[in-house]
Amino acid sequence: QVQLVESGGGLVQAGGSLRLSCVASGRTFSSFAMGWFRQAPGKGRDFVAAISGSGDVRFYAFSVKGRFTVSRDTAKNTVYLEMDSLNPEDTAVYYCAAVAAVSPYHYYRRGDDYHYWGQGTQVTVSS
Repeated sequence: QVQLVESGGGLVQAGGSLRLSCVASGRTFSSFAMGWFRQAPGKGRDFVAAISGSGDVRFYAFSVKGRFTVSRDTAKNTVYLEMDSLNPEDTAVYYCAAVAAVSPYHYYRRGDDYHYWGQGTQVTVSS
């Protein structure tokens, strides 16, 4: 069983930055591929970014590519989402997710592929 706890959300002005963190329980963090998703009010859950267990492979949604950076620190059992140049369309609840990966270089883009989810953290970007 893996438990995920996100933090770092908040209110920021357009053009600003935030860094989200997601701490995972358990001692096999490096075997899990991690992902970030978001859900805006009245909308479905959207993929944002994914990172392989090794941290070597990363993938981003087109809407955030070049503005967001996903990374992980195995020693701290933590995955990060650095968000720059935020705009009001980025307002959402952000969730991190984990799945035991088939290889250290595998990542996943579909929410249905993930087995563990955090409780979410609210990000609000004002115009």
